[in-house]
Amino acid sequence: MPFIIVDPCIGVKDESCVAVCPVDCIITTDTDPFMLINPDECIECGACMPECPVNAIYSEDDVPADQKEWIGINRDYANMDKAAFYAKHGKTIEAAKEKNRNSAHVNPALY
Repeated sequence: MPFIIVDPCIGVKDESCVAVCPVDCIITTDTDPFMLINPDECIECGACMPECPVNAIYSEDDVPADQKEWIGINRDYANMDKAAFYAKHGKTIEAAKEKNRNSAHVNPALY
């Protein structure tokens, strides 16, 4: 099962995971407040997981029950037009970003 990034990353966007990914499957844009994993490209090596300072990366099988919607969010981000993605998931992304606003690892440039 591929790895999935869940909501603690939103508003943090620490790129430590990107540096260790051997297949560059961790994706974002300059304007997005998060990193997500393209599950179609993830080789399930797990190198990214210990690098995340907010423990936001899980094997798909181990995603906590309250974070399961992020499985679809990761898949949709990799496969949908960005306008369609934000139309579908924008409220969830903004809610997670606001929830994480006071995280010790927050990236002020994203707010």
